[in-house]
Amino acid sequence: MSVKPSFPALATAASLITLPALVFGQSDGYPDTLDPIVVTATLGPRTVGESLSSVTMVDEEEIRRQQPKEFRELIESQPGITVSGNGSFGKQTGVFIRGHSSDATVLLVDGVRIRSATVGGPAWQYLPPQLLNRVEIVRGSRSSLYGADAVGGVVQAFTLPRARGNRGWIEAGGGNFDSQQYGGGFSSVTDQTSVSLGANYFRTDGAPVIAGGDDKGYDNLSGVASARHEFDNGIKTGLSFLSAEGNTEYEGGEEDFHFQTAGVNLDVPITANWRTSLHLADARDELEDFSSFPGIFNTRTRSSRIENWLTAGTHEFVIGAEYLVDKVESTIAYEESSRSNEAFFGQALLNFGRTDLHLSLRSDDNEAYGTEATWGAAIGYKFDAHHRVRASAGTSFKAPSFNDLYFPDFGNPDLEPEEASSYETGIEGRYTSWFWDLAVYQSDVEDLSLPSQNQAGSVPEARLRGIELSSGWEQDGWFLNAVASAGDFEDEGTGRQLARRAERSVRLDLDKQIGVWSFGTTVRAESHRYEDIYDFSSMTTIRERIAGFGVWDLRASKALAPGWQAFLTVDNVLDNKYATAKRFDNTNFIAAGRTFMASIRYDFQQ
Repeated sequence: MSVKPSFPALATAASLITLPALVFGQSDGYPDTLDPIVVTATLGPRTVGESLSSVTMVDEEEIRRQQPKEFRELIESQPGITVSGNGSFGKQTGVFIRGHSSDATVLLVDGVRIRSATVGGPAWQYLPPQLLNRVEIVRGSRSSLYGADAVGGVVQAFTLPRARGNRGWIEAGGGNFDSQQYGGGFSSVTDQTSVSLGANYFRTDGAPVIAGGDDKGYDNLSGVASARHEFDNGIKTGLSFLSAEGNTEYEGGEEDFHFQTAGVNLDVPITANWRTSLHLADARDELEDFSSFPGIFNTRTRSSRIENWLTAGTHEFVIGAEYLVDKVESTIAYEESSRSNEAFFGQALLNFGRTDLHLSLRSDDNEAYGTEATWGAAIGYKFDAHHRVRASAGTSFKAPSFNDLYFPDFGNPDLEPEEASSYETGIEGRYTSWFWDLAVYQSDVEDLSLPSQNQAGSVPEARLRGIELSSGWEQDGWFLNAVASAGDFEDEGTGRQLARRAERSVRLDLDKQIGVWSFGTTVRAESHRYEDIYDFSSMTTIRERIAGFGVWDLRASKALAPGWQAFLTVDNVLDNKYATAKRFDNTNFIAAGRTFMASIRYDFQQ
């Protein structure tokens, strides 16, 4: 996170509330403390401390400094997060938060949920980081607010403009693997109205995804648009849109993809203590596969959500309902091609001076797997302006996907939803120029979804527990973020570590501004993990070990003239060979080696 003397306003798609990007709070005569505002943890604006959650925020300055080519670069090795991939540059990516399955995390884009109903999880690899202004990562159970799949946590990406005035940018760059990137955009933000447009194109010949293989290319053409207006009577309305489409090659074939979210919001103040917000959304995850087993797998999700926010003194209450429909169009003959979900939820955000209490409850009724009720509770105590302790507990569930239930000769229509009970305690310190946060957690999971390569199945009981430590410091042009995580993600029936999860990881981001220059580095390392390979000849599953790894990245930028800036990034400086997943034939999916990218950007303001 970065600190500046003043901060522009931003508008969140989820609530369309205008609020400062960062707040410096002061109480009891103590000095100012840094505490960024987030909206994902509690559906509305709260500082990280007030959210009583484990939250990591990657702001716009961090994104610009890192110059990521893929979204995974922003979140891998962050607290409690392990990322696995079938190679680099747009290849299939899994995100495991606190040991939970990749499809047990909700991905939101400007408040719109997107995922593949066939696979069950989101296509993380297609989200364009070049068009994002902020990312919030909430770790821990959130099904009592977001319903199915918010077991490991919720990741929300924001594209909406923050800076006031009329602004624009253009950017072009290139690197090895014949990589090219071009982008541009414009935004106009006033007290009452904001509009924005942006587009980005990234292409690369790619790198081999297995040892001795051919280069596997990737291209992604993406765009964003948004508009927001607040009328004189306090009514707010807005819309947001993101689209990404292109092609990615993999070992054995290639696929065309289309990744799209669209949302419309209306926020109406009924009285001084009651406002109602309505959110309508459409999300599409479309895929056409060209291989020896070609097929079309298209998901369309439409949802409507209403929230009533009531205030009573320092207390806030939310009462809401949500209706969601998944539809699948495919060349595969699924037994069912659609399902609907009705939900009702409530939340109480209570404040008693130094003590905060959060309570939430939700009921989901799905025509495919029945009714699931979830709850959440958190309590926090603020010792002074700098230190707070928190504890939370809750239940969550992950819905079986269409593949889990209905894929011919693979699905199991009797598969039950995965259910979890989660607990967490944490303590934090936030000061003028630095912060630290320590969290300890445990999840007890029943019927943990763990599809094998021959049939959808589950682990009857799993225990996931761990500890996370994060800290950051910003002063005199220095920016430091440090993270360490350790976990124990175990199948209680066999005592074995769950597949594809690294149980230990560290990450260090360090940047320094020196006049017109900026220099930075990221060092991260993860421990070994395992892959379960199904051996069709013996009809058994074989466990294989994937070695741990370390990666060192470098970056630099220079302000050339007013508005002009040049960037250079070198990832995997030491050209380490490593893998985070294996193929069905027990060969490693390897990451690209040393990767560099140079670009130039022009920002203008009126």
